[in-house]
This record gives sequence, structure tokens and C-alpha cells, in this order.
Amino acid sequence: MKKKILLSLLALVTLFTITGCGTKEESKNKSNSNKEAKKNSNSVVLYFSATGTTKSIAERIASKSGSDIIEIIPKEKYKSEDLNYNSDCRANREQNDSKARPEIENSIDISKYDTVYLGYPIWWGTNPKIILTLLDTYDFTGKNIIPFCTSGSTGISGSVSDLRNYNSNLNIKDGKRFSADASDDDINEFINNY
Repeated sequence: MKKKILLSLLALVTLFTITGCGTKEESKNKSNSNKEAKKNSNSVVLYFSATGTTKSIAERIASKSGSDIIEIIPKEKYKSEDLNYNSDCRANREQNDSKARPEIENSIDISKYDTVYLGYPIWWGTNPKIILTLLDTYDFTGKNIIPFCTSGSTGISGSVSDLRNYNSNLNIKDGKRFSADASDDDINEFINNY
């Protein structure tokens, strides 16, 4: 009889211990995930992509950083003939015109974000002119701007320098260039550096 009572008590103590640990672990995991959400709730991936390459990288950065994502949509969409760099195409004309500012179709609200991952393809060694339209239209004062670009070979430093020269009051970080086949490690390293 004493053995049965003792075994029953031991079983109850074991059950409470296991249940208690599980509850503490679940609370700890919920607490950690809430911290992650709070950490990233003030960041956005804002990108322009004419062919889909930058879009793919932007989506991966947003997913891995827990950021919101907003596409910069041109009012006049770019067709393949607009991007034929071996001709007098629209992209070439815009890049050669210092006053070109392609219109943005969608309204973009960045007011609640402290950190903006700004993505674009490299056109003629720098950012497309629609990025200047963006900087002219929206207030980036006090925000950390972390540029990223997609390019087969041209680095990001020229475009970052151009953006800093265009508006020296903005806090524009050095950023990173990605190729279309960037690895998860490349994306994670970029996020962790900022």
C-alpha cells in the first residue's frame, strides 16, 4: 500500500515537472519570437525591379529579416524593348538625362519604418532614375537606408556614392551587390551586417 502511494506521488511529481518545463519552454519560445517580431517590425524592403531579378532578392531579404516589403511600381511599365541597352532604348535615354524622373504609380508609406532596405538593379553603373524620384517624393530623414542592388558584375559603390551625393542629408549605408543566384548565406550575412 505504501509503495503504491509512493509510486503515485512520484508519478505526479514527475508529471508536474515535465508539464512545468514544457510550459516554461513554450513561454520562452513565445517571448523570443515576440522579440524578433518587435525587432523587425520597423523595417521595410523597398525595391524597384524591371525584370524580376531584384524582386527575387528583395523577397528573400524580407523573408529572412522579417521586414515588410513594398514594390516601387513605375507608372509607365518597362517593356523588354525599353531595356535593350544596345539601342536608343528608354532606359538609356533616362540614364543619360540628368533631369529624368520616371513617375511612381503606387503610393508608398514609409513613415512607420526606421530601417529601409532599398533595392534596385544597376543601370549604366548606378541606380535607375526612378530611385531619385523616390528620394524626391518621400521623406527619408532619420531613417537608416541600406541599399542592395542586383548586377551581373558592376558593384554597388558607384550607385551608393551617387545617392549620397544626390542627398547628403540621408543616412545611406554601404550596402551590397547581389547576383541573381545569391546564396542564403549571402542574404543572411547582409542582414546581419546591419
